[in-house]
Amino acid sequence: MNTLLKNILLLGAICTPILFGNCGKLQAQINSIDESVYNNVPFDMPRVKQPVFADYSVSIVDFGAVSDGITLNTEAINKAIAHVHEKGGGKVIIPAGLWYTGPIQILSNVNLYTEHNSLILFTDDFDAYPIIETSFEGLNTRRCQSPLWANNAENIAITGYGVFDGAGDSWRPVKKNKMTNSQWSKLVKSGGVVDKDIWYPTPGALKGALATKDFNNPEGIETEAEWAEIRPWLRPVLLSFINCKKVLLEGATFKNSPSWCLHPLMCEDITLNNVKVFNPWYLQNGDALDLESCKNALVINCLFDAGDDAICIKSGKDKDGRERGIPCENVIARNNVVLHGHGGFVVGSEMSGGVRNIYVADCTFLGTDVGLRFKSTRGRGGVVEGIYIENIQMIDIPNEPLLFDLFYGGKAPDEVTDDEKDAQEQPAIPVTEETPAFRDIHISNVNCKGSGRAMFFNGLPEMPITNVTVKDVVISDAAEGVVISQAEGVVLENIRIETRKEGPGLRVRSSKNIRIDGNSYETIDSKGTTMNF
Repeated sequence: MNTLLKNILLLGAICTPILFGNCGKLQAQINSIDESVYNNVPFDMPRVKQPVFADYSVSIVDFGAVSDGITLNTEAINKAIAHVHEKGGGKVIIPAGLWYTGPIQILSNVNLYTEHNSLILFTDDFDAYPIIETSFEGLNTRRCQSPLWANNAENIAITGYGVFDGAGDSWRPVKKNKMTNSQWSKLVKSGGVVDKDIWYPTPGALKGALATKDFNNPEGIETEAEWAEIRPWLRPVLLSFINCKKVLLEGATFKNSPSWCLHPLMCEDITLNNVKVFNPWYLQNGDALDLESCKNALVINCLFDAGDDAICIKSGKDKDGRERGIPCENVIARNNVVLHGHGGFVVGSEMSGGVRNIYVADCTFLGTDVGLRFKSTRGRGGVVEGIYIENIQMIDIPNEPLLFDLFYGGKAPDEVTDDEKDAQEQPAIPVTEETPAFRDIHISNVNCKGSGRAMFFNGLPEMPITNVTVKDVVISDAAEGVVISQAEGVVLENIRIETRKEGPGLRVRSSKNIRIDGNSYETIDSKGTTMNF
């Protein structure tokens, strides 16, 4: 027997006990992410580990699930997941149909696979969602359990072609100015209560709002009965994965979330590929993706349409975030499209644990309120550094295509008043662990047609925005040019700004070591100076 034949037989002997299908599937999983996503990344980016599943599958129908939009399938779906988990892993199939359910828990080694024309509708019965200890908007708090959730799981996925609907309309407060008169009238007639031109789904939701100064933690709510009364105020994120490893979201659509849509928290090796997120534009706190304190992540080939920020990088808020101390790091966001959102790509404002090594490339923003949005404020702490952004296309950006705002006050971009004047009048205060820092950020090859102010750098007097390079940028049909305030070491090269009205292309004040197309300006005082590119 020759050596080649021996090797072939040996390979067959190795594969046969675990099935040829498994060998092929393992290779397919490893190669499912195109290696080109790692091209040109300017830092040491680990390859994101992909989950691999056993060649075993069941249908939720086998466990009693009924597709009629009436039958509550919570028990059947979770039984199917538990069964596959106990068998060592594999695939749980949700077939075509309308599946009505309560919360679904994803367990280790399970791929929840949704077939074409499968629609998973979560119940709007608030009591179906237990109140749990968790984190929301960067703070330790209590919220309702998420419709899709996993905790300390490993090797998990939600894949396929289906749609997950979070029934968010039943949870969310709505501002009157976000709707037409007829929409508002219809909403009010549907029930709920109105207070100061805000509609709440129940009196309990209003009570929760009135008890909340910082809209994470209600105050004065002591007993379990009181917590239960404000349950509708504790609206969950649609998907909450906490402390999970080797996570894949691929192909599925997530929509109509009660608040944030996708929230991986303290996860490692996480991939979002060809995912779609749709949240109503009027949804307050309706972020599409909040990647918080995660390590080694890919966000690729996705489509986002959000009521708040779209692709958002976070790491906890204020003291809670600093004590957690887990940065968000090693992230590639590539080949994504954002249709609506307060920001297309966003860092902050909850970034108290730090953010580093982020690469954003080849993304398109169509009508987002801001394009590239960096935001924080005093009290956060945390360092944002090593951010690289290139090849971004934008149109119809009402505010800034590029915004650094370290005086962020929690308002949407269209709600901000004269932030430039307010920041300029703030005196410097001592630097402490509560002082946020943004530095070493590099942006290139950006095109935008139609915007408000072209760029705004708004640093802290005690902590300027430092070492930011912006080059090869064209912004046309802008309301006004670039404003730089409280910055140091900013480099602008090959910048072209065309505004709709006459005025200086660039205003700089209270800044140091600014370089414009090779010309250096060592110190510019608070009176400022103007120039054109």
